[in-house]
Amino acid sequence: MHAYTDHVNPQWVRLLDLLELNTQYTRCDGVELTTADGRTILDFLSGYCVHNAGHNHPVIIAQLQDELSRRGPAMLQSHVPELAGDLAKRLCALANGSREHGLTKVFFASSGSEGVESAIKFARATTAREGLLYAGGAFHGLTCGALSIMGDPFWREKFGPMLADTAAVPFGDLHALEQRVATKQYAAFIVEAMQSESGIRLPPPGYLRGAQKLCSRYGTLFVLDEVQTGMFRTGRFLAAQHEDGISPDMVVLAKALSGGLIPVSALLMTEPVYNAVYSSLKRSIIHTSTFSENAMAMRAGLATLDVLESENLGERALVSGAVLRDRLREKLAGFEMVKEVRGLGMLSGIEFQAPRSVRRRVAFEAFRHIHESMFGQVIVMRLFRDYGILTQICGNNFMVLKVAPPLVATEEHLDKFVTAIAGVTEQMHSSPSFWAEPLGLARRVMNI
Repeated sequence: MHAYTDHVNPQWVRLLDLLELNTQYTRCDGVELTTADGRTILDFLSGYCVHNAGHNHPVIIAQLQDELSRRGPAMLQSHVPELAGDLAKRLCALANGSREHGLTKVFFASSGSEGVESAIKFARATTAREGLLYAGGAFHGLTCGALSIMGDPFWREKFGPMLADTAAVPFGDLHALEQRVATKQYAAFIVEAMQSESGIRLPPPGYLRGAQKLCSRYGTLFVLDEVQTGMFRTGRFLAAQHEDGISPDMVVLAKALSGGLIPVSALLMTEPVYNAVYSSLKRSIIHTSTFSENAMAMRAGLATLDVLESENLGERALVSGAVLRDRLREKLAGFEMVKEVRGLGMLSGIEFQAPRSVRRRVAFEAFRHIHESMFGQVIVMRLFRDYGILTQICGNNFMVLKVAPPLVATEEHLDKFVTAIAGVTEQMHSSPSFWAEPLGLARRVMNI
């Protein structure tokens, strides 16, 4: 750890120390994480929806080991990697569902942010427009192009000017979207099928289909960011598939496609988008990425699909997620600081709110002034320390606790989480020690 502190990111180490989350893990299997001191931690964050198949799934590991043992052309660059074709074919089939036409081509990269950057370039090439639309509260990544289609100033601070000609519209507001796309200035509307970091916000019924129709009417490409919500996380392969009639121009996938082991992302696109970018022999290399289509990443993606489909984890996520939210609503009913439990499949959020009672309200507001994330981080700390549960609050909404276990989570795992969050919620409503926690945290901040 000293080398990491000295040469990588000492501020990250300080933050983990502050939140009492700095733990050494020795083994990770499925949902369970084993620490160096012998604790078992249940992962209800999944690396921000990376570990849909669970940590270190034996089938994925075996296929990666087999790929390595072949000693084949992993990064040759000047050949046709057949594995990339196999993975692209399966992704397009899953994303298109029952439709015969739609997404036919795939560009592979290494991260969700890189996929979003590619979508920006491809949209501009296809439409000959520069403008970009996004939904308020969005989180699309931390590279400069992705930052340009995110509104929270925290993520942009000190990084200079972003891309010009970007604009936000309220998530779920079709009237505001039409006002923008009607100007015919925008290359793409890039939107999450379900906003994760903004607080697990589901779109209103018919919103995605309506947005798609507006984009088509005014020549703006309809681009879905399914980085966190794709790969059966919400029960369907894409979260957008919960709504009938969705046929996007591009879809960005990443995170869970990796199997949690080899970074990979994919930008799925229609034939017209592909033809606008790779329009000639000369332009066959106009957009590439060093690690795109490498054999290990492609094998990881194929193995991950094998696991997700053979173990029917999409259906499992749909059923288990609904059961989990029902149990949470039952256990948390009556607590004044619990506003709502919402979600889809195995991606849920518990939204808290300021207390009405004067005694709790004074303490809540005092610590919120220290930092607006303080309240949420105390919940995270207590879940981890007292109950062995790893989770986190949403990045753009500090009052929402994200609940996103691997799709392989058992009923026993879910029950333990429900018991844990009920215990912490009971403490915040009845125990003075809960409200003393932020004070101690604030003091540690001042002393660091």
